[in-house]
Amino acid sequence: MDKKIAVINGDGVGPEVTAQSIKVLNAIAAKFGHQFLFVDALMGADAIDKTGNPLPDETIAICKQSDAILFGAIGHPKYDNDPSAKVRPEQGLLKLRKELELFTNIRPINMYDSLAHLSPLKTKQLEGVDFIIFRELTGGIYFGKRSLSEDQTYATDECAYHTYEIERVAHLAFQYAQTRRKKLTLIDKANVLETSRLWRKVVQSLASKYPDVSVDYMFVDNAAMQVIINPAQFDVVLTENMFGDIISDEASVLTGSIGLLPSASVGNGAALFEPIHGSYPQATGKDIANPVGSVLSAAMMLDHFGLNEEANLVREAVNWTLTHSFVSKDIDPINSYGTSAIGDLIEDYIKRNGKQAATNNSALNASTII
Repeated sequence: MDKKIAVINGDGVGPEVTAQSIKVLNAIAAKFGHQFLFVDALMGADAIDKTGNPLPDETIAICKQSDAILFGAIGHPKYDNDPSAKVRPEQGLLKLRKELELFTNIRPINMYDSLAHLSPLKTKQLEGVDFIIFRELTGGIYFGKRSLSEDQTYATDECAYHTYEIERVAHLAFQYAQTRRKKLTLIDKANVLETSRLWRKVVQSLASKYPDVSVDYMFVDNAAMQVIINPAQFDVVLTENMFGDIISDEASVLTGSIGLLPSASVGNGAALFEPIHGSYPQATGKDIANPVGSVLSAAMMLDHFGLNEEANLVREAVNWTLTHSFVSKDIDPINSYGTSAIGDLIEDYIKRNGKQAATNNSALNASTII
């Protein structure tokens, strides 16, 4: 299989973790006889510094001509700490989602037994946790009209949704639920918000098309508690843009590190795959960032291409490194391994077809071994 992949390294640790995913994808290509062509493109603070634009037209063109996009991270403190900045890195990502019509963000949440001790929850609450969040990505309050009064004492942000925007992401969520435990939970605030009442009405009307999927409805404030109290109750979660942003970040802490989780943004254009963590500027250039979220995002890309065996081998390799405590600083501050070393181990596992990888100190680049 031949595929063209746009690579947007982005900001902070983005280039470091993305390099490990490319390393892994190249190992997969060599092993299974595929051809992956990687084309670099700019976005975010890096793009602003080089072009003055957080999303250059050239990047849009490259992405539209590609089969998928591998993205690192976005953001920089010089913009985060300046609320008056007119041009911001995040504008590039929001615009790219719109340009490619990436209307659904998909975030799987599952546990690794070897890392359960890192979770803020008790072990008994983590049993059976395996759910996936479908978040609407190009509508709602993040894309609504906004205003600020001349005296800067009154501001508005409009949250608006069309029926079709809800239907298209809901169909994807229902279809995915059919492949899992056949349960879908809509998270909204229908007791207060008109947009949430529309969401509930649309999902109720679609439910009859998926009779094998049971549907329940949960207000977002209760959902925020339930993610902590009883996360195992969820299978497929469907929600609007802002609620999805908050709930998925909350759910990410269940695993013990935000650096472990991947995501996919899909729609009518080339799908985009990225770890859910931010740019982590404090770690830039130190080779300490966790590459697993990015590598698992690459596995989701392989699934998107229909290469399920390849994707499963990547996940198997990741699980092997975690089970054998070859982990980054965010997971074990004392016995930690470098970003590139973890990438090397995953790559080596793939090359050895699942056989134990080399574990000598020089190969692992361990900071400390006890």
